[in-house]
Amino acid sequence: MASQTSTTTILCENPALRNGWYAVARSVDVGAAPLAVTLLDTKVVLYRSGSEVFAAPDRCPHREAPLSGGYMSDGCLVCPYHGWSFGTEGRCERVPSSADNIPVPPRAHLATFATVEKYGLVWLCLGTPNTLPNGAPDIPIIPNEDDPSFRRINTPVDIWRCSATRMSDNFLDISHFPFVHLGTFGRAQETEVPKVQLEELDSGWYGYKYEVRANNSPLGTMVSGQTVDVVERAMSSGFHLPFDVRSTIAYHTGLQHILLLLSTPIDDVTSYFTFVVWRNDDFAVSAEEIIRFDLAIGAEDKRMLEQLDGVLPLDKTTLVNAQADKASVEWRRRLNEAMQS
Repeated sequence: MASQTSTTTILCENPALRNGWYAVARSVDVGAAPLAVTLLDTKVVLYRSGSEVFAAPDRCPHREAPLSGGYMSDGCLVCPYHGWSFGTEGRCERVPSSADNIPVPPRAHLATFATVEKYGLVWLCLGTPNTLPNGAPDIPIIPNEDDPSFRRINTPVDIWRCSATRMSDNFLDISHFPFVHLGTFGRAQETEVPKVQLEELDSGWYGYKYEVRANNSPLGTMVSGQTVDVVERAMSSGFHLPFDVRSTIAYHTGLQHILLLLSTPIDDVTSYFTFVVWRNDDFAVSAEEIIRFDLAIGAEDKRMLEQLDGVLPLDKTTLVNAQADKASVEWRRRLNEAMQS
């Protein structure tokens, strides 16, 4: 196992990773007050001016006070130390100690980072944003977002005391189901994983498809819409660099449950986690009940992952792999290649 000491710079100091897009907050959490977030060991303040969310270093250029400790006034972010005000695009609008006819110092304006709101989330890029061939931000595509037969359910952003690398590896893996998820859906008597065949899935996702028999607990019956003891699931797991994972679940009844699992590196060994659900149900079950089951599954993953130290090794030889790990091996290969570019 890699030690935390030997891997402290593998993520946060990698230039290529700073060009990626990361979910750092829900849109509803950025409004009446500024919000402090940390991405790749960089402290950032998020604030909403008009209808847009802006991001800047969480540091006033005047005397370096944390701007996230300030407040919003007339669409401006106000520094708590000397009241300097910043509006759209980080432009300094007012220096209270100066007369109105004195121009704002040119270096008073904030250097902003790129932000996008999508899927009810605020996505942040610290560097030169990666884009798709059409010039759009390279944020994972979930086609169900535009399908009126699906509803979207957002969940709070949580902090996990583990590396985003370990989280993505875990979310691509199904061989831990019978061991980690016994309290929710795992079947201890079914541990063998069928042969994994990697393929292009859809919408830029790469991974594999598989069938799973899942225990249908009382809480799980609300999600599956079935009352049988065991339910059959046709599933897929796929990745989008650097750390996004999508899990699709289809039941024979036609119900689909799509999960976007987002791991964002606060630093090398601490991460934000949030997930988004899309379902083509009849709304008979409340959103709160739907995510209660998925939150319980996530809590089981979190308990395990927070016991693992350091960044997941990305080389070919440190870890021992089985056939069931093919998706993770390919994700690590592509991530390592991207980080070297």
